[in-house]
Amino acid sequence: MSSTLDTVLLFSLPASGKSEVRRYLAHLSPEQCRQEMHIGPTLQLDDYPYVHFMHRIDDELRSHGRPNVFYKGPHRPFLDDWTWAALIELLNEDYDDLMHGRQVSVPSAAQHLFDRLDAANAKVGLPEALAEVPYGIRRKVAAALESECAEDLAARNKTCSIDPKGKTIVIEAARGGPNGAAFPLTPPVGYHAAFQQLSEQILARASVLYIWVTPEESRRKNIARGRPDAQGSILHHSVPMEVMLGQYGCDDVEWLMGRASRKDTIEVSRIFADHGPNGTTYRDRTFHLPIARFDNRVDRTSFVRAAPAEWAKDDVAALHGGLAEAFRVLAAAPR
Repeated sequence: MSSTLDTVLLFSLPASGKSEVRRYLAHLSPEQCRQEMHIGPTLQLDDYPYVHFMHRIDDELRSHGRPNVFYKGPHRPFLDDWTWAALIELLNEDYDDLMHGRQVSVPSAAQHLFDRLDAANAKVGLPEALAEVPYGIRRKVAAALESECAEDLAARNKTCSIDPKGKTIVIEAARGGPNGAAFPLTPPVGYHAAFQQLSEQILARASVLYIWVTPEESRRKNIARGRPDAQGSILHHSVPMEVMLGQYGCDDVEWLMGRASRKDTIEVSRIFADHGPNGTTYRDRTFHLPIARFDNRVDRTSFVRAAPAEWAKDDVAALHGGLAEAFRVLAAAPR
């Protein structure tokens, strides 16, 4: 059995309990992590902050009479679904920065974020939307977001300052497809598409912890957790219902597990290009990512949103035991 899991993809529907699990794991001692969960102290990455900043950018653009560049409206889906792939590219970049200890010092955290969003768009074939915003307006939007962006950049720099050796990197993301959709889901939506976008570096090291809830339970908990003044919070934001039904009405994890050639894995086949002095060569590679499902169809995680002093012992025991078993399965799985 592996001493510690290297990288865990914490994937599942919105409000399934992912962020509560992250908070609970961060609350554990290093000894508990290692001995009971088969993980090191966690370093955590999440694509939700980028989702939130895209909304904030659109809000500010509208206040200056400019059209949205990311969303169809304040409570509506992305203008282009390939933004889901751009979010994965941002996670790939964050992961690489973490693995190499890169920290960023820039004159403007907001302008740096704008450049990163445009670069991620370009990687997946989308327009560099913020490059088209008149510079005077872009400066005003950056000024409005600077404090929030600087706080986010400082948090990522702090994470990247920590040696990842002996740690477990936890990457959170939610994906899905339209309510009632047939499988396979059409890219770029769904987890199959997300795995096709993840970097080789991540796929080579990752296991998957899937927090299992039904779409109906996901929608119920999404409403229950929402606070009007907390859209920037990973614990208390609420996804608009049009998005919940149109983009999280189902997900393809069970379909992916059913088509894998190895039990309890997600199978990902990819072609990678290596660019060298003598031209480009291509490699085929298949990954068998171990997956464990933590059954949260009967809620075992929402209590974690409260202060730790308020956590009931029975609730803690149920969550701790379920997570320990899921991580045991992942740690015992062959790579």
